[in-house]
Amino acid sequence: MAHAAQVGLQDATSPIMEELITFHDHALMVIFLICFLVLYALFLTLTTKLTNTNISDAQEMETVWTILPAIILVLIALPSLRILYMTDEVNDPSLTIKSIGHQWYWTYEYTDYGGLIFNSYMLPPLFLEPGDLRLLDVDNRVVLPIEAPIRMMITSQDVLHSWAVPTLGLKTDAIPGRLNQTTFTATRPGVYYGQCSEICGANHSFMPIVLELIPLKIFEMGPVFTL
Repeated sequence: MAHAAQVGLQDATSPIMEELITFHDHALMVIFLICFLVLYALFLTLTTKLTNTNISDAQEMETVWTILPAIILVLIALPSLRILYMTDEVNDPSLTIKSIGHQWYWTYEYTDYGGLIFNSYMLPPLFLEPGDLRLLDVDNRVVLPIEAPIRMMITSQDVLHSWAVPTLGLKTDAIPGRLNQTTFTATRPGVYYGQCSEICGANHSFMPIVLELIPLKIFEMGPVFTL
């Protein structure tokens, strides 16, 4: 999860998030290069004494500053499109979870376990135990296995919501009357936090998401749901 004074992105817990972090670093290097070249050109313009002010035609320079930005855009667009298509792939998920957004809590349904349904509310400050996180912990966590493809079916019952877990690289809108889906494969166990990322009313900040990821063998042993 994020911490105070954090500058970079959260540590990746899924292959998609690893790709997103790599693309972020790649785009950042391109931006640094462009900024350096622009600042260098400005510095030369301000400090160099112009010896020839009669130049009115520079076809070679115009060709370069037209083609070079196009090449840079291609170098950014190709990796971006690759990741975009990767996020839309659904390859034989091992487990399907349905998430329904409400004002202001989430309902989860384990469709592969006989329709197990429960609500997940934010824990009020008076009910927090030592070590719990204010405004982030919930009464019922979503327990999922690692190293197994998980499909999330996301919708809403009232207004627009957004189901987002940054460390997994997930952010999918919950729209009334529409069922969106996203997939992920967690690579390491732990407890990971997210929040609704769409302004959905007065208590928008108080509907967190908590995923408890455990090894697949433990998940298969029996009920481990914190209900």
